[in-house]
Amino acid sequence: MKPFACHYSPQVPELLHKLGCTIALSTYQAGKLIYLSSENGTVIHQLPRTFDKPMGIGLNHDASKIALACKDEVMIFSNSKELAKHYPKKTNQYDAMYLPRVSYKTNFLDIHDIEFGDDGIYGINTLFSCVMKLSEEFSFEEYWKPKFITELVSEDRCHLNGMALENGKPKYVTCFNNGNTFQSWRDQLINHGSILDVDTNEVVNNTLSMPHSPRLIKNQMIVLESAKGYLSHIELSNGKKQVLLELGGFVRGMDHIGDYLFVGLSRLRENSSSFKKLIPYLSRNRSGLIIIHLPTLSVQGEIIYQNSVYEIYDLKILRGITKPNILSDKNEESKKAVTTQSASYWAK
Repeated sequence: MKPFACHYSPQVPELLHKLGCTIALSTYQAGKLIYLSSENGTVIHQLPRTFDKPMGIGLNHDASKIALACKDEVMIFSNSKELAKHYPKKTNQYDAMYLPRVSYKTNFLDIHDIEFGDDGIYGINTLFSCVMKLSEEFSFEEYWKPKFITELVSEDRCHLNGMALENGKPKYVTCFNNGNTFQSWRDQLINHGSILDVDTNEVVNNTLSMPHSPRLIKNQMIVLESAKGYLSHIELSNGKKQVLLELGGFVRGMDHIGDYLFVGLSRLRENSSSFKKLIPYLSRNRSGLIIIHLPTLSVQGEIIYQNSVYEIYDLKILRGITKPNILSDKNEESKKAVTTQSASYWAK
């Protein structure tokens, strides 16, 4: 069996072709960013690229830039359609070529979600329990912290992880509990997680189980409860929770396009004492992604890995891009890519 072997529902390639999009997955366990695209609506094409513990994936408004949170840096990539077209190894094969442009050397902050805002790039600084902005001068600039966090210290006190923006600014975040001591969340994985309102610094709901990937979709809050495999809706006016679907596995990483929701699945870590506590709640131990039709809440298909990929952190949809490529700064080919305001070249 080849690395990154997967099986998928027969309708998935056709659906991706119809939607005109590509799925981007980050897996820090495998050290890869993976693009999943449709080949002529018949098969799934994979492009895995190596990075050091990639986690959060951020896209700007038109997907011309990607931010990727890695072990000790955040990398910014810019798309060159011209260089994609003339990629020396495969001419006229790709419709996007993401090239490394900037690296913010944050050092180790355990950055989880990351997003492009109106006035900068925001990230969840899990180690220091705060929302941060990227800085050219410091490892990070504090933007906001929960009111129950009394000081910025490298203790991962509440496992702040997920973030949803509204009007270009962080609006809602998720955390595993409301603790203020070193890794206090480890003994409170079930029913202690919260969604917090950044503007008011108030708790919207604090009964969630390992919440991840909060998303505002048509002004509605959708969130994943990883510990129970739930896709849940939170009524923002009163905090009331409604479980929309029980997906049966450890869910993390989510995005949507049109009426379709894409949700990442991870296997439970075999040697993790924390993950062992989740076994009674999760009936299906697999990795990949599920596609859900939101109006009917029906599962439309899935992509499941058979090897190599066991944990997924983030999932984003590249809209209007059907076969992208990306090169890391470690790739010698990326150093031959030259772009200017008027033209782009592959150096010879």
